[in-house]
Amino acid sequence: MENFRKVRTSEEEMPLPFPDLPPDVVEMKVKEGSKIRNLMNFAMAQMELKGRRQIVFSGCGRAVTKTITCVEIMKRKLGGLHQVTKVRYKTVLEVWENQDQPPDGPAQNLTVHKNVPSICILLSRDPLDPNQTGYQPPEPRHEAGEDTSGSSTKGLKRPLPPPCEELLPKKLQVQVSDSPRGSGTTAGQLDH
Repeated sequence: MENFRKVRTSEEEMPLPFPDLPPDVVEMKVKEGSKIRNLMNFAMAQMELKGRRQIVFSGCGRAVTKTITCVEIMKRKLGGLHQVTKVRYKTVLEVWENQDQPPDGPAQNLTVHKNVPSICILLSRDPLDPNQTGYQPPEPRHEAGEDTSGSSTKGLKRPLPPPCEELLPKKLQVQVSDSPRGSGTTAGQLDH
């Protein structure tokens, strides 16, 4: 393979795995080199300015994580979106060309068929069938007075213990000096 270089890559075209989609649904095809900012600007404009009710994000191979990132950003920005996720495999064709071929001989190409993981995620403002595989309901809205600063303990299996000085080793404990010279500065306490 050291004498070959990749000259072309093409993906197998597959229909979207969601029945009853409107014909004008927007499909965001996320590629490995896509910029998240560009994808999100276009997708948000479709949902907010053009009033679309549904949007589909799809990606395969190394673009799967970027696809999921885009979906999570959109869910956080818009809120109240129903989600259905479908995972499948897609065939990618790679054509490799021999670099060391004789000048008078025919071109030697190698075609490689790869099965790569692929993801399609449907986001909808309208309720979807909660019994279908891959369904996720909208996240509950934050109520007034809740901490939305990002220091949420959501996802933790057990609550964190309150901060406690006794957990720190003596060498790391810090004391605040009340002397006029220190005037509120901190000094490390060394215990040898």
